[in-house]
Amino acid sequence: VQLQASGGGSVRAGGSLRLSCAASGRAFSIYATGWFRRAPGKEREFVAAISWNGGSTDYADSVKGRFTISTDNSKNTVYLQMNSLKPEDTAVYYCSKAAAPQLSRRSEYYGPWGQGTLVTVSS
Repeated sequence: VQLQASGGGSVRAGGSLRLSCAASGRAFSIYATGWFRRAPGKEREFVAAISWNGGSTDYADSVKGRFTISTDNSKNTVYLQMNSLKPEDTAVYYCSKAAAPQLSRRSEYYGPWGQGTLVTVSS
């Protein structure tokens, strides 16, 4: 299942954005979905993950309490609501399906990766 992230943009610190991750092709899947990000000069890092029915979620410590992941299976879309954004949240954000229903923080557990969407937070 190919996923495409959208909704990125430029905001000031303290602002909010909502990213969307839409599925195409054979959209229905019982596998988990994850959000990752890659900041300039850094490795791709885990942000959040959600089970196919939204019953389980996981967050990186750096975003816990500020970001919320959710799913709308009627729209085959997973969302990442990002509040209280900080300059260190600046990155290209990617979403992808996991290789199984279980959540994982490991990027090699997910794929394929789409183009991503750029989030820029200024101070």
